[in-house]
Amino acid sequence: MENVETKLREEAKKLLAEKKADIIVGYEKGTLPLLAPPCFITDPEDAEKLVWNAFCVQNLAKFVHDLLSQHRESQKRLKPADRTKKTVGVVARGCTTRSLVIHLQEKQYNRDDIVILGVPCTGYVDRKKMDALIAGEEILEASVAGDSVLVKTAAGERKIPLKEALADNCLACRFNNPLISDLMTGDHAPAMDVTQEYARVDEFEKLSPDERWNYFTREMDKCVRCYACRNACPSCYCKVCFVEQSQPRWVGIGEDRSDTQVFQLMRLFHMAGRCVDCGSCIAVCPMGVDLRRFLKKLDKDALELFEHRAGISPDEPAMLGAFKESDKEDFIFTPK
Repeated sequence: MENVETKLREEAKKLLAEKKADIIVGYEKGTLPLLAPPCFITDPEDAEKLVWNAFCVQNLAKFVHDLLSQHRESQKRLKPADRTKKTVGVVARGCTTRSLVIHLQEKQYNRDDIVILGVPCTGYVDRKKMDALIAGEEILEASVAGDSVLVKTAAGERKIPLKEALADNCLACRFNNPLISDLMTGDHAPAMDVTQEYARVDEFEKLSPDERWNYFTREMDKCVRCYACRNACPSCYCKVCFVEQSQPRWVGIGEDRSDTQVFQLMRLFHMAGRCVDCGSCIAVCPMGVDLRRFLKKLDKDALELFEHRAGISPDEPAMLGAFKESDKEDFIFTPK
């Protein structure tokens, strides 16, 4: 990944110096092990901060949308003659580009508002998996060396096979290379094993309705409604979320169990045809709620019922924004 990182810095510096981008959204070395936090670069010289490795977790499309929508709102207060255009450059792996495509499909901004710096991806490290692999020891330092993660704890150094620490969504990723990009900073990464993409969903579908509901309620009982999943999701961008609405009030502000279930159910269905399986919601959940199983169920249904995969092409309409005569209808009358 060193060559990718070098090329990434060069291209980002050039974009800023030539005023082809006003800001670059990428990753930088963090103060905590196993985590490369998002960074926002406006000075060409600061492009040297950019990193690309297996610790880059967050889907940066979230910040692209926020930056452009905030700029658009700020321009409304100015006279037309004083308004300016903002161009955001973004470091994007496969799932990030899929989220950008969804934004374009849903007319959130124009294609010329963004510059996509494509990066090949072989997956990112799941912190929860890593904690389990080292039996909860405090990680003091961590680095990637080839196919391994080198971890330093108070007990000494350990070498963990990278594949054992990768997030589940990365292991079964079908689109680990950018689907759209303006600049590609490296050769395409090898394909991941997608044969087990829906394995956990298939198991879930074999359960009875009561067993599925019991599993859902057990998982949602963990939820403390911190809204981290919503805040990290690049497809959650309503100006006012339904949980904050008071007229009508959809969800109470207390600890009622049904309110938590309503929040999660409504957010999950908002993701129908829009989840790119980036794993950002799972990565930030402090309670370990198994959101991915439900999201992958919706993803599988979208594929089987509507032949739709989220964020594949900006030229195609969003799943719920189009109708085809070939759309199946049996599920309406005989739902699974």
